[in-house]
Amino acid sequence: MTSNSSPRLIFAGTPKFAVPSLRALLKTDHPPVAVYTQPDRPAGRGRQMHAGPVKILTLATSIPIYQPNSFNDPKIQAELAALAPDLLVVAAYGLILPPSVLMIPRLGCVNIHASLLPRWRGAAPIQRAILAGDTETGICITHMETGLDTGPIYFSLPCPILRGMTSRELHDQLATLGAVSLIKLIPSLLAGDLIPSPQDPRKATYAKKLEKSEADIDWKLSAIALERKVLAFNPYPVAQTQVSNGQTLRIWRARAEAEHHAVLPGTILREGPAGIVVATGCGVLYLTEVQLPGGRPLPVAAFLAAHRLASQQLSMI
Repeated sequence: MTSNSSPRLIFAGTPKFAVPSLRALLKTDHPPVAVYTQPDRPAGRGRQMHAGPVKILTLATSIPIYQPNSFNDPKIQAELAALAPDLLVVAAYGLILPPSVLMIPRLGCVNIHASLLPRWRGAAPIQRAILAGDTETGICITHMETGLDTGPIYFSLPCPILRGMTSRELHDQLATLGAVSLIKLIPSLLAGDLIPSPQDPRKATYAKKLEKSEADIDWKLSAIALERKVLAFNPYPVAQTQVSNGQTLRIWRARAEAEHHAVLPGTILREGPAGIVVATGCGVLYLTEVQLPGGRPLPVAAFLAAHRLASQQLSMI
């Protein structure tokens, strides 16, 4: 890039998390010259093909969109190289970039990651932070290496995890902070005058991908552990339990209380506007937003206007 030419920046991202960062770049003097995003996927009951949020935003612009299945194909790599990028910005793209791809941009590749690295490297840092009871997380912008989120850090911005915050709420907050952080750093990144700091691998933890089986509630666990599970798995895969009549009850929000009881975990103690109160292995869990099959998630007061569970026992599915 010469002093008289505009920087050639490419953006790579797919889901909702990446949208604020792309939208912010579009408003700068150096919008992306191309956007990479994952191929359209089947979704919904009809399994129709649907574009991801990043593609939908990009379609409203004149920016070219590329959707390779992987970057292992030399032709795909050559296509990227022909774009002559100065910098590649990655935010929740979802495809592995091999070393040969990381070397293509003149200034390398940077990644927007939703944790304070080296804590919670991997696919599900937001949910794992809530599950672990962390009181703080944040955003890191790193220089990408071949390892999983191992690259040195250009910038980090902390964010508190407030009691009762769901993964959906934390996700949206971190996505916004990621965009703010990126725009703050872009001039220095393009100037090539930032030196990232290496991570301490001794402090690394791994945020493995979420499995649907993790959403099943084991009432023998403590109330606080179950509260964290409910909040962490909202909006996916959503915590669930089985009512003794065979129905599946999905739990979208809950609150733990240190109330003593002497009954079997999973026993519904009482129902009221404050919640459906369920005995756990230690303390009680107030279910405050729930859903039955065929219905929609309801605040407990609205749910109890049509349903009663007081005589039921809850169990693992």
